[in-house]
Amino acid sequence: MAPRRNVHFQHRSSNTQEPRPILIDHSVTNGLQPGSPIKTDKLPDLAETPSSEYEKKKQNFLTRTIWSFVMMAAFFVCLFSGHIYIIGVITTIQIISFKEVIAIANIPSKAKNLRFTRALNWYFLGIVMYYLYGESVIYYFKHIVLVDRVLLPFATHHRFISFMLYVIGFVFFVGSLSKGHYRFQFTQFAWTHMALYLIVVQAHFVMNNIFEGMIWFFLPAALVITNDVFAYICGITFGRTQLIALSPKKTVEGFVGAWIFTIVFGIGLTNAMSRYSYFICPVNDLGANIFTGLNCTPNPVFVPHAYTIPLWTKDYTFYIQPMQFHTLVFATFASLIAPFGGFFASGLKRTFKIKDFGDSIPGHGGITDRFDCQFIMGFFTFMYYQSFIATFRHSVGGIIESAIQGLSAEEQIQVVKGLTQYLVNQGVVHQATLECFGSIAGK
Repeated sequence: MAPRRNVHFQHRSSNTQEPRPILIDHSVTNGLQPGSPIKTDKLPDLAETPSSEYEKKKQNFLTRTIWSFVMMAAFFVCLFSGHIYIIGVITTIQIISFKEVIAIANIPSKAKNLRFTRALNWYFLGIVMYYLYGESVIYYFKHIVLVDRVLLPFATHHRFISFMLYVIGFVFFVGSLSKGHYRFQFTQFAWTHMALYLIVVQAHFVMNNIFEGMIWFFLPAALVITNDVFAYICGITFGRTQLIALSPKKTVEGFVGAWIFTIVFGIGLTNAMSRYSYFICPVNDLGANIFTGLNCTPNPVFVPHAYTIPLWTKDYTFYIQPMQFHTLVFATFASLIAPFGGFFASGLKRTFKIKDFGDSIPGHGGITDRFDCQFIMGFFTFMYYQSFIATFRHSVGGIIESAIQGLSAEEQIQVVKGLTQYLVNQGVVHQATLECFGSIAGK
């Protein structure tokens, strides 16, 4: 093979009659000095080979699959270990998702020049979580909080305390405004509040669902995951028509097919979970787990009812749990509405030209990428449950709250005396107990 040679072009200058050579040395493009020998094995790869691209996709698929099983195993361990562990998982997801969403709108060079930008973001997160968690604790554990001398003032004035803490943050933000950074600071302020609403507030209702019963948390979450899986399977199998421009791979066929499979899966899962008190009972013991279970009177939706269908010759009667009809609503929302939470997240990522919200989960991206549909699904579940399913009864905590807020100390003692006398008349307690309490109250 003939050796490579430098190529010369003759260029005639306008100031002289002699030609001036222009040298183009091809060896420079190989990172070599002019005149040095050329080694063809040192030539750089201008594009990845098909085999390397295949290996990259294969490795990413393996990583994604392994971490999917790891997350599923960890989730079910927490699910069966007790409500407090699931609440811890939701809290962690809440904080990491907030961090990821805040980060995509942050400009590091400007944030470094402003000392309190990040601190204010986390301060507002802490205040909102204090308010929301406090509301849940006071609502579900009145019988504990309202009888404790230390916790009672915080419970009674919880909303005012939360408001004043927010006002302090607001005043501090206004005081920290710096000339030349107004646009960035107000953008961060608005972005922080949007993230608080879309992530932290909605995740709060997911936790309230856990307190009402594990089924109100697990069923909606499972329906969203099932719909996502079958939308992918149906889409690659017979998907043809694009559904929405924000997600070009989503198809109408996959959308409808996933809806049908989600309904079938939801009916089967509801039938299985409704057999266990651990899933259908509200939380009355945070130490309970799948082995100890919970005790309660089941919500009427879990009790089979008789339904009659009139036919030409005779009426046909069948028994079914009303919960199955509610499951149809949940499956429909998870299939037709919840995916728009994912579309919203896709639009957000396209706006900032990023592929994922973060890299918290290897092979999957950020936490927000995996839970973008779960937040709106949990919010809907809470609203639907409170509107159509919840049964409202007088509770010990509610009676204590009414007595503390509406009666004086003397009137509270009279209520306790009257209740004790009632229990004596019913034979629940002895007369000696009433006399003992009367002597204590007299003192």
